[in-house]
Amino acid sequence: MKTAHIFQKTTIAFICVFLFSCGNSGQTEVPKDGASGPIPVGVLHSLTGTMAISEQGVVNATLLAIEEINAAGGVNGRKIEATIRDGASSGQVFAREAERLITEDQVDVVFGCWTSDSRKTVRPVFEQYDHLLFYPVQYEGMELSPNIVYTGAAPNQQIMPAVKWAMDNLGDRFYLVGSDYVFPHAANAIIKDQVQSLGGQILGEAYVLLGSTAVDLIADEIARLEPDVILNTLNGDSNIAFFEALRLREITPDLIPTISFSIAETELLLMGSAPFEGDYAAWNYFQSVPGSRNETFVAAYRAMFGSDAVINDPMEAAYTGVYLWALAAEEAGSTSPEAVRNALGGLSLDAPHGPVSIDGDTQHLWKTVRIGQIRADGQFDIVWSTTKPVRPLPYPSYRSPQDWQQFLDELYRKWGGNWARQAEISEVQLP
Repeated sequence: MKTAHIFQKTTIAFICVFLFSCGNSGQTEVPKDGASGPIPVGVLHSLTGTMAISEQGVVNATLLAIEEINAAGGVNGRKIEATIRDGASSGQVFAREAERLITEDQVDVVFGCWTSDSRKTVRPVFEQYDHLLFYPVQYEGMELSPNIVYTGAAPNQQIMPAVKWAMDNLGDRFYLVGSDYVFPHAANAIIKDQVQSLGGQILGEAYVLLGSTAVDLIADEIARLEPDVILNTLNGDSNIAFFEALRLREITPDLIPTISFSIAETELLLMGSAPFEGDYAAWNYFQSVPGSRNETFVAAYRAMFGSDAVINDPMEAAYTGVYLWALAAEEAGSTSPEAVRNALGGLSLDAPHGPVSIDGDTQHLWKTVRIGQIRADGQFDIVWSTTKPVRPLPYPSYRSPQDWQQFLDELYRKWGGNWARQAEISEVQLP
């Protein structure tokens, strides 16, 4: 990784406060495990394929955190050295590259994955080698692994609050659209349970293959059914085709608003914000979150990656995850996966999006929930937020953990032992 950038003194001062306020004494310590030399870590994201539009920024934010920690003295007096591998928007490639990072590069931790397909495909690798993955993206829950730290939102920290807000403010008749892999299907199962419990209606539900632009049939059905709200779990390049199809049919936010769970500032910058203006997204972090912590974070990111660069929720969660790993390694006096894992429970810090802490029972974070409305400049006006961080609940209470696992197992079997529908299947699925 390149380490030529020199941060301003104010940024370095902030980083030191950020670390020391969370338990770093400021003194160089000899690691308890006697290790020396650079600390090898892995960064595993899609640099190519349909998910590169989202994941490149997460790589950048991860590298920023590593730069800052190194500038502040490293971890236990050792600098961090990153090896980056490309998951190529394929679960199978992610699994192969995860194993290479662990066995060939011998990294101490991996920061990576975006889609639940990639996370679920690499999970057996991390469990086989008793290694550690920091996963930075909101997801469907229904999962706990001692080998994964989930720094993105659980369902009750994104999906479920957004549905409740929509029913209180926009209407109770919904249309569900998503990419054809495990996260959208599981998210929509949660949504259907929640909407039913609150007395709402699901008018329709449709899926397209990840990266597909075959959305016209879906837009036609939405125009015919006229729901109050569209709940969107599309990922990657499919979003621009979908929103353009809506606008061609004169489906605008004032008539039928859309709440998205995977569209953020980086996608809006790359795809152009015009088709999305006025619609909504639910996240824990927006670049427009007020406060000095976030302002310093944004300034540091732009100093490293350009004055026009933007930041989204998974990027902030990835950045925060590196700091949490570093704090746990300092606490443990070791960077071994087992030592870090044992030190994680209860760690907290003041992250750019607000205070976070690791829930020791689930290895998820307590997080603030926010809903934003998309502006013409590609940023968000925050229209609603929780007043304090929300405890993570990976398993929604509408079904038992066993029932949720059965639901996931059925998807996996239906897709031929994969966590996503494969390309030979019809592109548009209208249940």
